[in-house]
Amino acid sequence: MKIEQVEWDNRDAVALRGRQRVEIAERYGTPDSEPGVPPSEADIAVFFVAYEDDGSAVGCGGLRALGAGAGEIKRMYVAPESRGTGVAARVLGALEDWARERGWSRLRLETGDAQPDAVRFYTRSGYGSIPRFGHYADSDNSLCFERLL
Repeated sequence: MKIEQVEWDNRDAVALRGRQRVEIAERYGTPDSEPGVPPSEADIAVFFVAYEDDGSAVGCGGLRALGAGAGEIKRMYVAPESRGTGVAARVLGALEDWARERGWSRLRLETGDAQPDAVRFYTRSGYGSIPRFGHYADSDNSLCFERLL
């Protein structure tokens, strides 16, 4: 497996983000459950895609700069058929390494109450629950986490 930094509009990145949005819509019963500003090419500092040895794209994730040495994890996703294989940990590691190299001191994220698998993953990865922040402050379905790097 390899983790590659790609442009936001990379074909594989676009396809994986599309799969993530479909899954989220199914979990929450609405095509637009995102309480914050959706990430875009203009505000994502870095985006990574995980590739299997055969070249298939199986996971992704990006970072949005929040300022003051903080970043927000956006669009973390692993294809269902690749879950439990370490893909998410490898993508998260690449994001954390990239942030550290730029002097960022913490990463934050928002997930939802219909994503217990994400909550377990981030908790196991050292992220602790924090009060809802930014655009998520008034979202009853939002769960927010942070890790000091």
